[in-house]
Amino acid sequence: MIGRRRFLDVLASLYIYNEHRGYSSIDRVLEAVRRKCPDETEFIEAVEKHRRDERKHYLMFKRYFEKRGQMPFAVGRGCGHIDRLIGLTFRTTIDELDTDAVVASDAMFKKLCRIIILTEQRGQRQLDSLLLSPAALSDPMLIRIFEVIREDEPSHWQPYQYWLDKHGGGGASWAERAADWLVHQTLLLVKLPLMFFTPGLARRITWHDADDPE
Repeated sequence: MIGRRRFLDVLASLYIYNEHRGYSSIDRVLEAVRRKCPDETEFIEAVEKHRRDERKHYLMFKRYFEKRGQMPFAVGRGCGHIDRLIGLTFRTTIDELDTDAVVASDAMFKKLCRIIILTEQRGQRQLDSLLLSPAALSDPMLIRIFEVIREDEPSHWQPYQYWLDKHGGGGASWAERAADWLVHQTLLLVKLPLMFFTPGLARRITWHDADDPE
């Protein structure tokens, strides 16, 4: 029982970090989309919805921890899927990604769309597995959160795919898919077990959104 509780605690800590990182990163994507495709209102609205959903998911995990009376474990960028995937494919951090360069370059913008698709599709497949996991099924509140995210997930990658199809963006390259696989395997086989087995793993003192812009 203690091991299962610890696993779910680590898992939820990874998710809340990634959801916060997701919506805060989409602010940069949304800026690029609005500048790159000012007349494509449906695409812009879809990205705005993506941002709202990520924020909604973050708040669900925040309430989850608040109800349990605990803060999430402290998780860094090494546990962020989008952080590491951007790093491997663009050779820079999300925060340092040059928005002007992305807007000016069709190739960079299309690559960014493909990376978002890979990230969201990976998340969708992971949720399919978690919703069958006996450990996850033991926590009704967590399962409900996963169900909501799973329901939202297709709308988070399909608009980018539609845009790529419309503009000849193509599918993910072998290198992009390999990077996605490497990030996922590292999180699953290295980062999660390391957190699980680290005694005295520190918890956050403040919430992830404490420094969000007003």
